[in-house]
Amino acid sequence: MSTTTEWPPDSGEGAGPVGSAGPVGSSGVPGPSGFSGRPARLIHSEATTEIPVHLLFRDDPQDMGAASVGPTVVRRGPVLSGGVRRVERPSGDSVAASSTAAAASSARAARAASTAPSIPDVVDSGLVERRARVLPGAAGVLGGGVGAVGCVLVLWWAGVLPEPVVRLAGLPGYGGAGAAGISGAQWAALAGAGALALFGFGGLARGRVGGAWVLSLFGRYRGSVRRTGLLWVNPLLLRRRVDVRLRHWRSEPMPAVDRAGVALCVVVLVVWRVKDTARATLAVEDHQEYLRECVEASTARVLSRLPADAFHGDAFCADAPTLRDAEAVGQALTRALAAQAEPVGVEIFSVQPTRIEYAPEVAAAMHRRRIAALDARHRDSVLTSVVDSVEDTVTRLTTRGLVELDDYERKALVKDLTVAFYTGHGER
Repeated sequence: MSTTTEWPPDSGEGAGPVGSAGPVGSSGVPGPSGFSGRPARLIHSEATTEIPVHLLFRDDPQDMGAASVGPTVVRRGPVLSGGVRRVERPSGDSVAASSTAAAASSARAARAASTAPSIPDVVDSGLVERRARVLPGAAGVLGGGVGAVGCVLVLWWAGVLPEPVVRLAGLPGYGGAGAAGISGAQWAALAGAGALALFGFGGLARGRVGGAWVLSLFGRYRGSVRRTGLLWVNPLLLRRRVDVRLRHWRSEPMPAVDRAGVALCVVVLVVWRVKDTARATLAVEDHQEYLRECVEASTARVLSRLPADAFHGDAFCADAPTLRDAEAVGQALTRALAAQAEPVGVEIFSVQPTRIEYAPEVAAAMHRRRIAALDARHRDSVLTSVVDSVEDTVTRLTTRGLVELDDYERKALVKDLTVAFYTGHGER
């Protein structure tokens, strides 16, 4: 609805509307012209921008960019009778249209954001695999052997080493005071030699191809070991073995729905491996269980975007790709699952659907619908071929002057040829 205000042409910018009670200036003092004065215009441009009211009270200034508001032009109308000029102000319909456009734009942005896969955040961004400090196995064997020899020598020094062991070791006889007379220095030497033997032999480990250890000390990550062969690892560290080989996992039949809401039964094959052992072990409780849950969620989300079949005459699935395109579906599943598994250190190589079929409760009905669609498509192709053949035959006969036909004869010939050609196609 537009509002019209009439101003006399000689009043200027400071004049008021016709019929005012008395002249009042900008300072509240009546003026000599007999019209109510108003302050001079501050905006001299004829084009102004209209701001919806709901944008003035937003807390987030970034959200104001979502509304697209067009400029509103204030035009001067023609001069009316009596020398009065009419000024048209914008109606409330433009405000409603701007608000509707802003709401539609926000809805499209929300739908686009909802289709993007959500990527979980890693709690500790600094949790990245790094190499742990380990020693060759020979160092552990050497340290353990020195500790064991030290224990034997201390016991011989204290005189508590059995006589057969002394003769076997070839040590000279040494008459100590016995267990009751072991001095403090001898106890300290025995403890040190025993600790050295325990640390030397207790830290020995064997690294295998395709395996890794994740080491932690009192809950703190200390590194990962991917080396093979005999190694020495600090026995105080907690070791967790992780398989880093390339693996595949075939899922059980999972329930899903297509874009039309038809129930499906899906089986996928996932090829994956652990890329970051630290995240796969410490960032999630069980990375294999996490991967299974992500596979089910990603499969349900991707399959719900496409129809299972493009039936004949179905406008809903007419020109859209279907779930029968295994390559396209596999690529979409791979991208979605890779985004979900990357924060936990799991690398996804491929996710391929091995079976996509209708659920048992709707399989019979969808099979009948598919057969009907194929039959209708076949009938259309046959009918198109027959019509083209009849048209070509009639055109050749009349163009070459072999027959002269009026409208009635032409219709009869077309009818007879159509029946003959269609019967011939049906017998094939």
